[in-house]
Amino acid sequence: MIGWEDVYKVVVAMLPLYVALVLGYGSVKWWRIFTPDQCDAINRLVCYFTLPLFTFEFTAHVDPFKMNYLFIGADAVSKLIIVLVLALWAKCSSKGSYCWSITSFSLATLTNSLVVGVPLIKAMYGPLGVDLVVQSSVVQAIIWLTLLLFVLEFRRTGTGISSNTTMGDSGVIEVEPGKDLETNEMVVSTRLSFWSLMRKVWLKLAQNPNSYACIIGIVWAFIANRWHFEMPSIMEGSILIMSRAGTGTAMFSMGLFMAMQEKIIACGTTLTVFGMVLRFIAGPAAMAIGAIAVGLHGDILRIAIIQAAVPQSITSFIYAKEYGLHADVLSTA
Repeated sequence: MIGWEDVYKVVVAMLPLYVALVLGYGSVKWWRIFTPDQCDAINRLVCYFTLPLFTFEFTAHVDPFKMNYLFIGADAVSKLIIVLVLALWAKCSSKGSYCWSITSFSLATLTNSLVVGVPLIKAMYGPLGVDLVVQSSVVQAIIWLTLLLFVLEFRRTGTGISSNTTMGDSGVIEVEPGKDLETNEMVVSTRLSFWSLMRKVWLKLAQNPNSYACIIGIVWAFIANRWHFEMPSIMEGSILIMSRAGTGTAMFSMGLFMAMQEKIIACGTTLTVFGMVLRFIAGPAAMAIGAIAVGLHGDILRIAIIQAAVPQSITSFIYAKEYGLHADVLSTA
């Protein structure tokens, strides 16, 4: 049973997030402090500096030898169920869309469990719940957010290549009238092979710290817990000075984005309801199926379902904004 004191603890944990969001919203909507270009620059600061360091910081302090692998397996099964359903929808339905499949995956599976889930579960189930939620957050950062980043980069790289295409469907190169082939530069379209495209994607991911911050963090966690190392204080301080700003600047950036839209709910009522259904019904339902399938029961089963129903991951919004894919929808869930 949750008492008023527990409710207060949850509010205390969540309210600062919305203070940052309101400040971001007001700095554009009311006070006109930032221009659109400056807002984009702030989002890039969050995407490439504060979030990777935030991810590394919390990943590096987990104990991978004490993880509940049955719980993690249930989480993996639930996400694979969502992936399978969305892949079938995109492939077989006339209304299917791979772009919307990416967004739907984010809405249904990626949660803000570290910031919102920890105080909520702690109030209900104590240290056991906190440990499980932190483990879920670490696995989400290592596997699922990295997978999301890969898919978004693959989409943008493929779109960027196809946008330079000047060859028609018939295979004949289209030349504008009056253009001299010998004296004027012409873009010749050639469909890159799958491996050429993958090479470009991997090169771009190698330049993105989000793709390896969590990997470095979990490697450090294995080494530190295996041989009982402690991170040097000068190194930890250098990381914390930026990582502590990760969640706040991400919410601030979301506020900036919302202020630049014509309406606070930029995507409209229909898409907002769609996002809420995916976030608070489809996601927990898939988790319930996955948890029961692997044999979870009791408090661990309930924790698994509840942590799957917390609000949308802030990181997925930052990625959507950076890669230009349905950030308006992700800003509402």
